[in-house]
Amino acid sequence: MCRRHKISSFLIFLLFGCICYSEELKNGGSIVISSSSVPKSFNPIVAKETSTTFITGFIFEGLTTTDGVTQKVKPNLAKSWDIDKTGKTWTFHLRDDVFWNDGVQFTAWDVEFTFNRLIFNPDIPTSSRDVFTIGDKPIRVEVVDKFTVKFYLPDSFAPFLRLMGQEILPKHKYEKIVDQKGFSFAMGLNSKPEDIVGTGPFMLEDFRPGEWVILKKNKRYWKKDSQGNQLPYLDRIIILTIPDQNLALLKFKKGELDMISLRAQDYLLLKKANPPDVKFFNVGPSLGSEFLVFNQNLDSNIPDYKKEWFRNLNFRKAVSCAIDRETIIRNIFAGLGYPLYGPVNESVKEFYNPNIKKFQYNLDMARKFLADGGFKIHSDGYLYDSKGNQVSFSLITNSNNSERIEQANLIRNDLEKLGMKVNFLPVDFNSLVTRINATKDWEAVMIGLTGGLDPHFGKNVWVTTGHLHLWNLGSVRSVYEWEKEVDKIFEQAAREMDEKKRKALYDRWQEIFCENQPMTFTVTSAVLYAVRDKFENIKPTVYGGLFHNIEEIYIKKRTH
Repeated sequence: MCRRHKISSFLIFLLFGCICYSEELKNGGSIVISSSSVPKSFNPIVAKETSTTFITGFIFEGLTTTDGVTQKVKPNLAKSWDIDKTGKTWTFHLRDDVFWNDGVQFTAWDVEFTFNRLIFNPDIPTSSRDVFTIGDKPIRVEVVDKFTVKFYLPDSFAPFLRLMGQEILPKHKYEKIVDQKGFSFAMGLNSKPEDIVGTGPFMLEDFRPGEWVILKKNKRYWKKDSQGNQLPYLDRIIILTIPDQNLALLKFKKGELDMISLRAQDYLLLKKANPPDVKFFNVGPSLGSEFLVFNQNLDSNIPDYKKEWFRNLNFRKAVSCAIDRETIIRNIFAGLGYPLYGPVNESVKEFYNPNIKKFQYNLDMARKFLADGGFKIHSDGYLYDSKGNQVSFSLITNSNNSERIEQANLIRNDLEKLGMKVNFLPVDFNSLVTRINATKDWEAVMIGLTGGLDPHFGKNVWVTTGHLHLWNLGSVRSVYEWEKEVDKIFEQAAREMDEKKRKALYDRWQEIFCENQPMTFTVTSAVLYAVRDKFENIKPTVYGGLFHNIEEIYIKKRTH
C-alpha cells in the first residue's frame, strides 16, 4: 500500500471511525476544524502570520496566559510572581510538574534560553523582540535556581505581565540549532513530529501540505480538571486545509467539520435554516481590523512617481473619503459589521478613542483633497498627477478570504469614481506575506490585523523599527516627523504605570494615525460561530475565540 493511501485511510478512520463515545466519560474523540491557509512553519518565534500561530497556539505555552472570558492575566507555566518596589525586577516561580512533550522536565533554563538566545538574538527575525525591547535596551533574564527565574527590566513596563504569555521553547531541543545559526529556518514544514516540542495540550502528529494538520493529545500535559483528571479531554484536533470559505461551509453542513467561523451572510442563512444539531454564537465586534495600505517603501521596485502618490497625504485622505463603509457593511456583512476609521476599535474599551478624525464617505471632499494634492481628472475621465502620469495601481489581497475580495472589489469601484484605475488581483496568502515582508513587490494591499487588548502588542506594526511597519518598511527610509512622535509615544506608554496617563498617550497615537492615514481602515465584522451541538465547555469570546479553553472541551453525547 502506498504511503498516500495509508495516510488517507488514517484520516478517514479519524474522521469517521472514532464516532462512539461514552456519555459518562469526558475523555476521547476528535474535533475537526479548518484553516484557510497552510502554516509557513511550526516555529512560533519567527512566525508573522496567523496560519502558523493558529497551529502553534495548541503546542506551546507561556509563563502567564490571558483568560479568554475575563481578559485578566493568570498563572500558567509560572505558578506565581513577585515584583520589587522599583517595578523593574520580576521574579517568576515556575511549576515543577511541567514536562515537555518529549518527556524532559521544563525548567528555568528553558525560559532563559527562549529570551536570551532566541528573542534577543539579533540573528533571528522575530517580532517578539520589538515588544520586549524597552527603549534601546533589552530585558535581562537570569536563572536563580531550577524553578525560579528573574527578569531585570531597564525601566517600568506596563504590559509586561500580559506579554509573558510569550511561548517558551525547550533549550535541550533547539540550543544546538541556535549555535549552528539555523534556528530561523528550523521547525519547518518538513519537520518530523518529534522535532516540534512544546508543553501545550496538543502535539504534532501528522502534516500533509494543503490537506491537513493533525494534533494529538499531549499525554504529559500538566493541567488537571477539578476532579484531578488529566487534561485535555480530546484525543485529537484535525485541522483540514480548506482555502475556499464556501467549501468550508459546505463541509460543515455535511457534518465533516465540527466548528466554523462564519461570514455574516452565511451566519444569517444557516441560522434561518435552523439545523437541529448546531449552536450559533454572535460574540460581538471583532478585535481585528481591515484596511487598505499603499507601499511607501523607498527601496521597493515600484516607479518613483507612484511612491510620490502614496506619500502624498491628500491622496491618502481622498482614498478614505471615497470608501463607502456603510455599503460594505450592508452588502458584505449583512449589517453585522462596524465602520473603522482608526487602529483601535470600540471592542477594546480600555484604549479606544472615540474622538479620532474620521474621513467618512464624501466624494466631493475626496475630489477636493485630490485637487489640493496636485491631481486632476482629464477629459478622458481618468485621474492624472501634476506630471501627467495616469493614476493607475495594482491592489492585491489574499485569495482565500472571500469577504476581503468582495470588499476590495467595492473599494476598487469607489476609487474608480474618482478616475483612478485599479487593477485588482487576489493572491495566495503566503505569497502575499512574502511580497509584503520580503520582496516589497506590491503597490496597494487589502489586509487585516488580528488586534489585541493592549496597543503595545502591535508595536511591531506601529513603530518605525517594527518588523511589520509595512507601509514604510524598507532599509532605505524617509521617516516622517509624525512617525517619530509615535515611536516616542510607544516608549512612554510602555513605561507609564498610571492607567489614565497611559490611555491619554494611546489616544494621541490614534489621533496621529487618523490624521496621517498611513493605513485606511475600513470595517470590522461581528465574530460569528456555528458549532456542532455535541461539545461541552464551549465558551467563545471576542478575545479568546472558540479554542481559548481547548483542553476543557469534551464530547458530551453519543453520536452515530
